[in-house]
Amino acid sequence: MTISIATMTARESRGPIVGLAANLILLTALAVTTGISAAGALAGTAYAVVLAVALAVGMRRTGMRALGPANAVTLGRATLVGGVTALVVTSFQAPVPLAVLVPLIGVALALDGVDGQVARRTNSTSRLGARFDMEVDAFLILVLSVFVAGTFGWWTIAIGAFRYVFVAASWALPWLNAALPPKFSRKVVAAVQGVVLVVATAGLLPEALAFAAVAGALASLIWSFGRDVLWLWGTEQKRRLAPARADIVARRAVARPRRRPSPAPAGA
Repeated sequence: MTISIATMTARESRGPIVGLAANLILLTALAVTTGISAAGALAGTAYAVVLAVALAVGMRRTGMRALGPANAVTLGRATLVGGVTALVVTSFQAPVPLAVLVPLIGVALALDGVDGQVARRTNSTSRLGARFDMEVDAFLILVLSVFVAGTFGWWTIAIGAFRYVFVAASWALPWLNAALPPKFSRKVVAAVQGVVLVVATAGLLPEALAFAAVAGALASLIWSFGRDVLWLWGTEQKRRLAPARADIVARRAVARPRRRPSPAPAGA
């Protein structure tokens, strides 16, 4: 299946619609070739509809008139994630062909680095594009963590759920929304999640070794999120204490007795 980037970027209203159509075409192809279940087809369709609506709303709010080439790549990747979703939900009822599932995941992960490069080379970076890319990544990790749960246990879902729990917590604790300093280690940890989960999905390692790798990926995620939360908490504490410290300094300045000027020497 080939999706023309020119078609995706032609008009404002066509990007989300083309994405929805591409998702439905992919689901139909998977239904014919692999026999996805009714639940899988329903999950894939729901994903496609939510994706199209969210993308259309995001474009309208940001005033974006066209997707642009970088977002078109992300949309193509998001389409593959829809197929992965349908297959993972199908796996709850029957085995799914890894020869189809793993390539879909592999291409989706490989394209993760392409959209960013395209955005920089075409000078088309945007907040919507960054958020779009991040949400596709997060949902793919969640779906993969659900899939490997069938082998290693439901604790693996914590890998995919971490980001969503963090977002939910930020609604109650707004200080979690503060900007974080860039960290290369954060990118490494995020990349490790995808690599480990796809390796575990493909069954390339002995089960014991794959279990250890997934557990290690979760441990690195806990460390990364924990470090960021502690940094945000420390920053919030400094922000809260800043007015009190300024008030103390002001009071000391007012209370401090002023020195009278020394009398001029006689005859001056």
